[in-house]
Amino acid sequence: MSEYNCKIADFNEIIKKWDYEISIHPNDENWIIWKNKSIAGYNNNNQLCYIGVLDGEIITEATAMLSAVEVQNSDGLVNADTVYLCAFRTRKEYQGQGYFSRLYHFMENDLRQKGYKALTLGVEPDDQKNIEIYFKYGFTHLIKTAYEIYPDGERILVAYYSKSLQEKDMQQIIYDKEIRL
Repeated sequence: MSEYNCKIADFNEIIKKWDYEISIHPNDENWIIWKNKSIAGYNNNNQLCYIGVLDGEIITEATAMLSAVEVQNSDGLVNADTVYLCAFRTRKEYQGQGYFSRLYHFMENDLRQKGYKALTLGVEPDDQKNIEIYFKYGFTHLIKTAYEIYPDGERILVAYYSKSLQEKDMQQIIYDKEIRL
């Protein structure tokens, strides 16, 4: 039987995760730059990388940015009480099987326990599938829209949403019960 665990990545797991991303995007220099920024963020305690590990392989990930230094358009997105979430990824062959949902709820619960009061994230306005998922997770308050710029200069329009951690949503309550079983 397969074993799936969610955790905060250590340095070696972060390197492994980024090396995998670079290997599947061989002609895209953005990934190398993002790897270096991720390592710097980890070393400066400005971010936490959450991973889901299935039978020893990292199959899902998400990053919590704890500092405005790490986030474009950071005004209203990250502060002492609010964390910006990004880099939601699941390996293609594991998508749609609930692995990312388990990682997301693990991450949300961990951030709540650390004392954060709100979460924010960004999504491209035409990415209807992810918008629906984020709404399901409780990200229903639109903060703003703004352009982000990739390292290669590409500009993308992003809509930023927030969610309060003051009250647990029904999915989090169900997740907490499953963990105790």
